[in-house]
Amino acid sequence: MYDFTISAESKAELYRDLQSALDALTAGEPDAIANMANVAALIWQYLPDLNWAGFYRLVGGELVVGPFLGKPACIRIAIGDGVCGTAAATLQTQLVEDVHAFPGHIACDAASRSELVVPIVHDGRLIGVLDLDSPTPARFDAADAAGCDALMAVLGPRIAG
Repeated sequence: MYDFTISAESKAELYRDLQSALDALTAGEPDAIANMANVAALIWQYLPDLNWAGFYRLVGGELVVGPFLGKPACIRIAIGDGVCGTAAATLQTQLVEDVHAFPGHIACDAASRSELVVPIVHDGRLIGVLDLDSPTPARFDAADAAGCDALMAVLGPRIAG
């Protein structure tokens, strides 16, 4: 059983503690799906105001839904489509304050209003993306993006296969 102490006094402390917890959860575990499942649960438990938290994996040239928490999701997303596909195509974190203003947004859950998508890259190769959705407009900021970038930098080598 894991019992983590996660500080919520500041975003910097929150993400520092989440990174430590992610490291403990995934260290030595070779199974990518198990690692993604535990990390999705960790993020869901400690980041407030989410309605979806999970992963899309790069499989056969497209993004395929992986472990997540939230409502059932779109199963396949083409590279370049929507926020997830844009993050995958550009290898750039996508911070979207209002998903309804994002050209080509794919609405898996109509309640989602903002989104943060972080590409997971290892040795220059896209592995997948972390996708976080919130029902609150502008839920995510630069500190969330930087914190999630750091989390995926730890996770990437552990799910690269």
